[in-house]
Amino acid sequence: MKALVWHGTGDIRCDSAPDPKIEDARDAIIKVTSCAICGSDLHLFDHFIPGMESGDIMGHETMGEVVEVGAGSRAALKIGQRVIIPFTIICGQCEQCKRGNFSVCETTNRKKKLADVAFGHSGAGLFGYTHLTGGYSGGQAEYLRVPFADATHIKVPEGIEDEKLLFLSDIFPTGWQAAVQCDIQPTDTVAIWGCGPVGQMAICSAILMGAKRVFAIDRVPERLAMAKAGGAETIDFAEVNVVEALNEATKGKGPEKCTDAVGLEAHATSSIDAIYDRAKQAMMLESDRAHVLREMIYVCRPAGVLSVPGVYGGLIDKVPFGALMNKGLTIRTGQTHVNRWSDDLLRRIEEGQIDPSFVITHTVGLDQGPEMYKTFRDKQDGCIKVVLKPGEMAA
Repeated sequence: MKALVWHGTGDIRCDSAPDPKIEDARDAIIKVTSCAICGSDLHLFDHFIPGMESGDIMGHETMGEVVEVGAGSRAALKIGQRVIIPFTIICGQCEQCKRGNFSVCETTNRKKKLADVAFGHSGAGLFGYTHLTGGYSGGQAEYLRVPFADATHIKVPEGIEDEKLLFLSDIFPTGWQAAVQCDIQPTDTVAIWGCGPVGQMAICSAILMGAKRVFAIDRVPERLAMAKAGGAETIDFAEVNVVEALNEATKGKGPEKCTDAVGLEAHATSSIDAIYDRAKQAMMLESDRAHVLREMIYVCRPAGVLSVPGVYGGLIDKVPFGALMNKGLTIRTGQTHVNRWSDDLLRRIEEGQIDPSFVITHTVGLDQGPEMYKTFRDKQDGCIKVVLKPGEMAA
């Protein structure tokens, strides 16, 4: 089969790879009909997160058709079914899964000892996302082996195109969970940093949940235009000071709820802390750039909530924890518990409340994936979200 394969920093190729096979009774094999490049894939592309090995297959936003089922998954899956594959691999049976905390499943990270060292305790196994999360092959490929497939899937109805459903694998529930973590009230002002795909989903979710005002912060014109079209008030951080702008808009009180949909590669124009982060990161004295976290802590209204769906991988410096504590802020983080939200979000798509495909700007064959990684990272050609179609490769 063909797959997008990581060979080193900035080096992803469309290679031939072995076809996946059933390795355990709970496995299934799917033929991938659609997959996507996620913003968190860019952290791997530029190797900001450790644990990748040359030859690893990328991707964790995937859907397709079941073509083979292990004996232990036959009660849950049938050949020919359309399924979405959440990026989190879940057993459905451990204590955390039973509580709905699927992204910290206690069973599925087959390289748990590595994650225990890095994070204190391991989370779930993830598709295509380093050996810290199990070293599983990803779904930017023609076929994908799905471990624990009887639990790790979302069945979808016929008659709805892939594009409306694909993002149930990650970015739609991620944006939704980000908003849920904010505990949005009708009187709330919500500020969302980052208008990439997750940020766009967080904006839509906050509006669906009834936020009074939603501010979207970015510097890319196409992203800001999309956020504005979705109902947000926009702030271009290249033009104004974000903290000052939000304080002015809220009469000096600050937003009640703040969301970091950026993560470890936060950009800023000329702020001292951003220059500091760049320097420390270059000297490997800090792994993640915390500019957005600092802004949120300073501007959030006392007793407010910080929600962090953006991915962080290691160590950050100069975080104003004193402000966080003295303002009484609550911070909620985590990889997404996809299956906790999937039934509700699928219903909303079916009812027409939301069509997540609005974020798609580019649809190409899998063989064009390597160049699209660069286009997406460099925000060229108005690129906001890339969908890959393995069945439509030119080569």
